[in-house]
Amino acid sequence: MKKVLYRNQFSNVLGVSLVVFLLFSSMVFAQDEAAAEGAAAEVAATGGDVANGKKLFKQNCAACHALDRKMTGPALAGISEKREREWLYQWIKNSPAMIKAGDPDAVAIYNEYNQAAMTPFPTLSNQDIDDILAYADAPPETPKAVAAAPAGEAAAQEGGVTNELILAVLALVFGLLVMMLVLVNKTLRRIAEANGVDLSQVGEARMPLWKAFVKNQFLVLVSVVFLLLMGAYFAYGYMMQIGVDQGYAPVQPIHYSHKIHAGDNEIECKYCHSSARVSKTSGIPSLNVCMNCHKSIYEYKGNPEGPSAEDIANGYTNEFYTGEIKKLYEAVGWDEENQRYTGETKPVEWVRVHNLPDFAYFNHSQHVSVAGVECQTCHGPVEEMEIMYQYAPLTMGWCVDCHRETNVKVEGNEYYAKIHEELSKKYGVEKLTAAQMGGLECGKCHY
Repeated sequence: MKKVLYRNQFSNVLGVSLVVFLLFSSMVFAQDEAAAEGAAAEVAATGGDVANGKKLFKQNCAACHALDRKMTGPALAGISEKREREWLYQWIKNSPAMIKAGDPDAVAIYNEYNQAAMTPFPTLSNQDIDDILAYADAPPETPKAVAAAPAGEAAAQEGGVTNELILAVLALVFGLLVMMLVLVNKTLRRIAEANGVDLSQVGEARMPLWKAFVKNQFLVLVSVVFLLLMGAYFAYGYMMQIGVDQGYAPVQPIHYSHKIHAGDNEIECKYCHSSARVSKTSGIPSLNVCMNCHKSIYEYKGNPEGPSAEDIANGYTNEFYTGEIKKLYEAVGWDEENQRYTGETKPVEWVRVHNLPDFAYFNHSQHVSVAGVECQTCHGPVEEMEIMYQYAPLTMGWCVDCHRETNVKVEGNEYYAKIHEELSKKYGVEKLTAAQMGGLECGKCHY
């Protein structure tokens, strides 16, 4: 009767464990299914994928447009309500053609923005444009509120399983396993006593655990192999991070805010980094380029609303920025009172942020002028960076993925005019990726 009793207890514990596992699995499946349905409903409601639209916006639009303010181009928030969808398709894909055809809205925008035609994006499909418009029409993001929420609440809002729930289930399963081991141990002891086994003598004759481990050659071999594999895994992971400086943000001798210059004042990236259009390197602008503006701008007055609470907490006040302008004057030898150069200059030891290995070749002009790649594609949203940091990993895999996914702008591009003509006649090719054009050949970047 006692054996049956303990067998029943063991069965009960096993049954409870199985029920808990099934409940947890069904809950995870239901939450994942609800999250998928929510994402599908969002796409159906907006007419596009907001997440993909955000990615495309940063890659193609962020250099000239913002959602909430006018930059090189107009603000894009709610643009689909101001213009017809078909008109937007034509304008984004080929704005110069619409201006040339005399479209009144296109001509009005052309004249309003200093007769500078928008860069055409023929490679964007209608679905890509729908995704961008969905992102532009979506409610503004509130990253501060998300950051302030606990991690568990954030995960719950995203439709996933919280860490606390997973830990609680694991703790429950662990407790059930411990209970099962205790019951099994008691059952085995009772069976041994019923068969006349003296457990005290068995305990005294028991071999120490480490001796049993050493004598078991198979167990020793498996343990050594496991430790070698684990050591190789961690060594490989450590070595693969050497030279990968994503997120690196050094302190510069003169604080330069890309957020103020490229963001608030909408200064074009290539005004300062002009060599990116014609040479291999983007170059560090000389301080004379800074003085083109700062001969007249001798103090920072900031936004009319004044500095934000976050800026004040970080020390980014109007007085701080004005002090950095004085450092610039000292470096170039500018006599502010007499408005002349003294000739007493001091070199500024800038700290390099982006640094590729010597064996990797990268040409800025080929990407910027020929391929038309926006600066934000590699350097991130610099117009939002108070302190410049390395946005992308700049690893070989990252570059190769970009070459595989990026379509070459062959149409209307003089550099590829002959290639496109021959391919169109022979194969009818209209779209090519950089990889298909030889972007994966080793000699392109290593020679």
